[in-house]
Amino acid sequence: MLGVCPPTRRVIAALAVVVALGVLAGCTGSTHGVGSQARPATSATSETPGHSPPTAIAFSDCSRLLNLSAAGIPENRRQKLQFSCGQLPVPLDYSQPHGPRLNLQVIRVHFRDQPQRVGSLLVNPGGPGGSGVFLAISLSASLSEDVLQRFDIIGFDPRGVGLSAPIKCQSDAEETSALALDADVRTVAGLQAAKRQTATFAHSCVTKYGSTLAHYNTVETARDMDRIRAGVGDEKLNYLGFSYGTELGAVYAHLFPKRIRVAVLDGAVDPATTGNAVTSNEQQLAGFEAAFDQFAADCRQRPSCKPLGDPRQAVAALREKASAEPIPTSAPGDTRRATGGNVLYAVVSALYSEQLWPELGTALIEADHGDARGLFDLNDRYSERSDDGHYSNLLDVFQVVSCNDQQSDPSDAVVKAAATRWATQYPLFGLWSASSLAQCQTWPKTRHPVPPETASGSAPILVIGNLHDPATPYAGAVHLTATLGTGVLLTWDGEGHTSYGQSTCIDAKVNSYLIHGATPAPHTTCPR
Repeated sequence: MLGVCPPTRRVIAALAVVVALGVLAGCTGSTHGVGSQARPATSATSETPGHSPPTAIAFSDCSRLLNLSAAGIPENRRQKLQFSCGQLPVPLDYSQPHGPRLNLQVIRVHFRDQPQRVGSLLVNPGGPGGSGVFLAISLSASLSEDVLQRFDIIGFDPRGVGLSAPIKCQSDAEETSALALDADVRTVAGLQAAKRQTATFAHSCVTKYGSTLAHYNTVETARDMDRIRAGVGDEKLNYLGFSYGTELGAVYAHLFPKRIRVAVLDGAVDPATTGNAVTSNEQQLAGFEAAFDQFAADCRQRPSCKPLGDPRQAVAALREKASAEPIPTSAPGDTRRATGGNVLYAVVSALYSEQLWPELGTALIEADHGDARGLFDLNDRYSERSDDGHYSNLLDVFQVVSCNDQQSDPSDAVVKAAATRWATQYPLFGLWSASSLAQCQTWPKTRHPVPPETASGSAPILVIGNLHDPATPYAGAVHLTATLGTGVLLTWDGEGHTSYGQSTCIDAKVNSYLIHGATPAPHTTCPR
């Protein structure tokens, strides 16, 4: 489960904002017609925008559909912002540009005072599965006015996400069961349990979506981004991507290097591990184990957390306890019981942000006393489960896109070997994470592997790495900078996932780059 990179906390904080936006779903286009089987993705650089002329996005005011007070936008800023929504039809299959199409949901946040307008800033929160509509609204509350005075903020739900021809393969009950899984895949029974769950998911997806399923992938989403660039009238792309959004940005830069004005890639996915489930998970395991040690050191110093004792031993004991007898919650009407899987899922979710460490400590103490309410609060925020028990399709899209991007799948022998190694090397999360290695074994074998993330000929691309990022470890930023060929590395000595919006030093350098195209000096590191 460590492979899941949820949206940044900016998006999580904004989830309540668009409750009313669901009314747009009725006019959100799904896939029309049946797409043909996908052709293998090409790794050749392409400067052609597709074979059909770009379509301008027809935006209309949608502010009345948004609960903007929940977004934390100050009233004096809210009065200066205009929120407009639109849809953009794009080819389901870019190898058949005149074939079936799907509609992308797009939002534009316009600052009414733009005396020095540069263009539009396209944003993506990560995932895969995160909503760029949510992110654009959230950023409108926090971005510097210097940026808002120069850029419209453009958010979009990538294909399959949210309101853009959404993919939803599993029921709420199935997702709850999946999140509770804690299988020991070293054993026959544990491996069968993991494979059974993923086979059920794959069968449901194929039954619902057939051959169109193959077209929900990173390469075709990157091509969608170029349609959006043209649809808002920009000659070149200005981009801000977080986490998995860095991979999207890097693939865009590979396909369309001459069309980039500026691109910020924050919390870089390591191109050295792309498409390889074992190496990708192993890199994250090291990051999360280290992040837990930092949480543990903090916990020992806080009076409210000290009753936990040794945090690592406490979590291991709680996991064992919950596996033997799942823990109930005091939340009214919630009949779920927390398993060992839910315990670890809560811990991982809190390690994305240092701000969540106190909440994690409290949740673990309360769970040890027989109440899993705090654990489920962390689980639900991470998996985007609402109070009524319904999940967004974040995790559905994550698995669909991850499998479509994955060139080959680990065999049972590889899964068991990794589990055996990780159980010792990464004692807290290793064995639990190993079950996710089987997630694509029964997936259709038509794939769209991500091309080499080179960007020869592009403008300088700013890559940001956080020295203590558990989800996208710092090595990924170093590798992506080198692979791009035009990358410039900016480092933050911080905690948690991603950097922009958490450090005044990082913010100043990113804003200067966005506005002026000026990159920081080589080897720049911002202090905590």
